[in-house]
Amino acid sequence: MKALLYAAGRGERLRPLTDSTPKPLISVAGSTLIEKRIAALRNGGVTDIVINLSWLGRLIREHLGDGSQNGVRIQYSDEGPQPLDSGGAIHHARQLLGEQPFIAMNADIWTDFPVHRLVQKKVDTAHLVLVPNPDHNPDGDFALLGQKVQNDGAPRYTYSGIAVYDPKLADKPSGKAFSVVPRLRHAADQGLVSGEVYEGLWFDAGTVSRLETIESVATQRCNRDL
Repeated sequence: MKALLYAAGRGERLRPLTDSTPKPLISVAGSTLIEKRIAALRNGGVTDIVINLSWLGRLIREHLGDGSQNGVRIQYSDEGPQPLDSGGAIHHARQLLGEQPFIAMNADIWTDFPVHRLVQKKVDTAHLVLVPNPDHNPDGDFALLGQKVQNDGAPRYTYSGIAVYDPKLADKPSGKAFSVVPRLRHAADQGLVSGEVYEGLWFDAGTVSRLETIESVATQRCNRDL
């Protein structure tokens, strides 16, 4: 099974830090964000990884190389100066990802979610990992009825940035850059999106204050499992 690591974002909320350092290469608790995600994938049995690039992508490529130093094989999908959003990234990387479902993961999250639970996951359209709502997203994104993701209902949960996608989700692009979210919502209405709730450690490293929280939590745990 392959994985796509989303690493093309500008990191606007972390400026000026991200003016010279791409967000995935920010170090927290002794490791870059993206290398922690790579380690999580490797430890879960996923060693064939595609990384999408845009803002300062050259630095990510130079830092990670072919992945051998991290025990994986990395291929890059360079989107140019403007990132193509979540759907455009899949469409652009389609030849690298192939035709089978793949794990999609944001490079700027910090979590101890066990990736092995997603390996060889069977999906209709997608399988989403949801988490309890953090303070910055109190209303959540989706509900879960049994194992089916719903657009409406309660309780609501936040999408973690971890999923398994069928690559056909990005067929027939609605533009060069486009989001998968409208397609996920449409598929959810048809009962084609499964999901699970993960109640372990999970943080979105999108702001300086969240980075500080991650640093504190990881230090308390001696960086174990993160």
